[in-house]
Amino acid sequence: MNLQKQSQEIQNIRTLYEKRNKIKTIVIIVGFVSLLILALFFSTLGVTETSISEVCRAIFLALRGALYTQMDGASAQRKIIVLIRLPRMLMAIVSGIGLSISGVAMQAITRNPLVSPFTIGLSSASAFGASLAIVFGISFFPGTEIGIVISAFLTSLICAWVVYLISTRAGMRAESIVLTGIALSYVFSALTSGIEFFAAEHKLASVVRWTFGTLNGATWSKAMIILAFSIICSAIIWRYSLMLNIISSGNDELVISLGIHPKKLRIIIGLLSVLMTSAVISFTGVIGFIGLVAPHIARMLIGADHRFLIPFSGIVGAGLLIISDTVGRLILSPVSIPVGIVVSIIGVPLFIHLILSRRKES
Repeated sequence: MNLQKQSQEIQNIRTLYEKRNKIKTIVIIVGFVSLLILALFFSTLGVTETSISEVCRAIFLALRGALYTQMDGASAQRKIIVLIRLPRMLMAIVSGIGLSISGVAMQAITRNPLVSPFTIGLSSASAFGASLAIVFGISFFPGTEIGIVISAFLTSLICAWVVYLISTRAGMRAESIVLTGIALSYVFSALTSGIEFFAAEHKLASVVRWTFGTLNGATWSKAMIILAFSIICSAIIWRYSLMLNIISSGNDELVISLGIHPKKLRIIIGLLSVLMTSAVISFTGVIGFIGLVAPHIARMLIGADHRFLIPFSGIVGAGLLIISDTVGRLILSPVSIPVGIVVSIIGVPLFIHLILSRRKES
């Protein structure tokens, strides 16, 4: 009788677990569809507003290759939609996905929800690399935009490599990764400030604009590069979602007892996060708080299971970024406020709330 009762309880628990997982899956699907609808709606907004039907017609004509054969009065507006607004929306979506999933991954391997890829100094390093390319022309293609992108990408990778070397000497523990990253962040910030101090006025303006973080100049090719990095890295990180559940909830001794190598896992996940973040910020400039705030919001809504947290964080991060970018474009139109500024204004109150919540829990 007791065995039958225990079996029934186990079955009830399993049924409840599967039901919750189905609800989480539905939430993710609804969130993704809502994100696409939101992006479509925001594509209608700008200096000259248009309708969703006109956006859909512009997309249809572009897919047919007939965008440039149309000579009616709306053809110029359709070209603006396809060549400027839609690439900007796609770049915002894939950038938000990349930054937020990188944040989830870094928080899991360090067991700290206050950590993001920028905590290990990637943003400061990329800003330093961009400053070198802008002010001194130190890059593979001096004086070009691609030279700035490559320089920012490489310096962020160098920063991650230094963090890895120092953390390995310290035992590859979570706290060693965070502390090393914070130290390097200060170093690269100081170096960037030094370059700005000696830079000519017109070059200084370019450096400052880059460090603000912006989606201006978004193109299909740039968005596709970020999309490729985001899809590949996110898919691999998601494959380790069960391991991330374990490593984020227990100490290294417990993780090892379950047959997982925590140092190896931190290296793999950390490298993927670095590649994804570096790909994003080398094109957009420094956009902070997405990798910190989006995972926290997603965790509150869908729970800490990384099988669902990883994709939903990407959706939340993409939503935050397209909302912030749209607000920045419209609030002082025709002047466009860099998205990095708007994200920080939105992110700081949420970050403070996170800190206060952790204080109450402790």
